[in-house]
Amino acid sequence: MKRLNQILDILIGCFIGAFLGSGVSRFLDFKSHPDLYAIQSAPWYASIISQGIIITIIVIILILIKVIMNKKK
Repeated sequence: MKRLNQILDILIGCFIGAFLGSGVSRFLDFKSHPDLYAIQSAPWYASIISQGIIITIIVIILILIKVIMNKKK
């Protein structure tokens, strides 16, 4: 159980870190190439928001798994 708890912590950290890295990368790309994003119909941050929603759902599921595991302990 302890090992599974550690794996879930690592997964949560990886998902959050990947989201933050991706968001920073897209922001820096927007700052260096604003003309490319001007032609798009959606704002430049739309993909960050949609990815953030998906990551939030995944992290909530992982946290619920951790809570259920700790209650069974």
